[in-house]
Amino acid sequence: MKTNGHCFAIIEEDEHGEPTLASGCMKYEGSDFQCKDSPKAQLRRTIECCRTDFCNQDLQPTLPPLDSTGRQLYSVRIAADVGVFSTSLSTDGLFDGSIRWMAVLISMAVCIIVMIILFSCFCYKHYCKTMAKRHCYNRDLEQDEAFIPAGESLKDLIDQSQSSGSGSGLPLLVQRTIAKQIQMVRQVGKGRYGEVWMGKWRGEKVAVKVFFTTEEASWFRETEIYQTVLMRHENILGFIAADIKGTGSWTQLYLITDYHENGSLYDFLKCTTLDNRALLKLAYSAACGLCHLHTEIYGTQGKPAIAHRDLKSKNILIKKNGTCCIADLGLAVKFNSDTNEVDVPLNTRVGTKRYMAPEVLDESLNKNHFQPYIMADIYSFGLIIWEMARRCITGGIVEEYQLPYYDMVPNDPSYEDMREVVCVKRLRPVVSNRWNSDECLRAILKLMSECWAHNPASRLTALRIKKTLAKMVESQDVKI
Repeated sequence: MKTNGHCFAIIEEDEHGEPTLASGCMKYEGSDFQCKDSPKAQLRRTIECCRTDFCNQDLQPTLPPLDSTGRQLYSVRIAADVGVFSTSLSTDGLFDGSIRWMAVLISMAVCIIVMIILFSCFCYKHYCKTMAKRHCYNRDLEQDEAFIPAGESLKDLIDQSQSSGSGSGLPLLVQRTIAKQIQMVRQVGKGRYGEVWMGKWRGEKVAVKVFFTTEEASWFRETEIYQTVLMRHENILGFIAADIKGTGSWTQLYLITDYHENGSLYDFLKCTTLDNRALLKLAYSAACGLCHLHTEIYGTQGKPAIAHRDLKSKNILIKKNGTCCIADLGLAVKFNSDTNEVDVPLNTRVGTKRYMAPEVLDESLNKNHFQPYIMADIYSFGLIIWEMARRCITGGIVEEYQLPYYDMVPNDPSYEDMREVVCVKRLRPVVSNRWNSDECLRAILKLMSECWAHNPASRLTALRIKKTLAKMVESQDVKI
């Protein structure tokens, strides 16, 4: 056939698998496109085209073979004046959509499996480290057991420590062992420094003060003060042990002391009223503790004078026998007359503003001398005596518990609030008229007034307070 377009010959397999041969010519327009055919044809076929006159009679197309996967190949053969060009394509495309999705799913599955394996390896490694630490801890604990024989109580250990002559508390290895063996039972308090827990050691109740890591300076100072030679006193909270637990970013600072279930003086006064004897017992025992702190003991194993700097009803604990013991020595200042040095802790923490003396509030306190710190403690002690006296019943009358200056400043007063009331106006907590009608409260009123005098030099010493209260205790036949 003669035409100005392409001539062709095509062989196609019908639906029964029988080949059919056909030939013909096409117009010029679109003949190139027709010769390319489509790779998506459903039946197996081959088309061959040529451009010369009657050329299709020489074309002999054959069906394309099947590839290794059973897919048919499509052949296009275009013949020119010289030579023939032919190609073969898969009839369902080189990148079938289902195959692509299959590849994506397989890749995702492989990634997930790899992640699971890596995570399992990490967990196993972490578990091995934890078990190694636990084994090491248990081994150390077994070694440390040698320092505390079975059956020894805390009282036995402390008595042995006192009789050994060191007077500075239990040996460090014993402290470390006790700290490891403590079982935390329940939280009993929380403050700006950390938390207080009731714990048990060999069945004995102990108090565990857990400091925040930001309060390391307070922990270090309090531990240092408690381990001062000859520090132990019945009216100072009994120190047992101190330890640091944890590694890396996880650290706990433990201070272990005697446990007093009555809580602080603040808690005690809120729910308990006093008679004259109970009042004198509390006041005298607190004065004894403060006097021991303030007193320097001379000798080869002497004790430096210590000022508390944060005396308040929340820092005094009530023992079972109704006496007081002073706690929280994280801000304490030491003084040794031999060196004439005032040892002030490097601590950003400050005392409680409500209990601060006038000279502390107006910043006139001479920090280079020790005596001003002592006198500031006495001012705070006067406010504590006022808190006690309000809860003493006379003639069936008693005031509800309140903090000092409760009616003059907000619940959380600022320096300016306290300075205005204490320094500028020179006000002091209000005293009930009923106090003057009772001999005991009248003497207490005189005592506290001499404690909170504006001029530090006019205030009583702790020893003077102790002796005055001792006479009152004797006159009331109070058993301490």
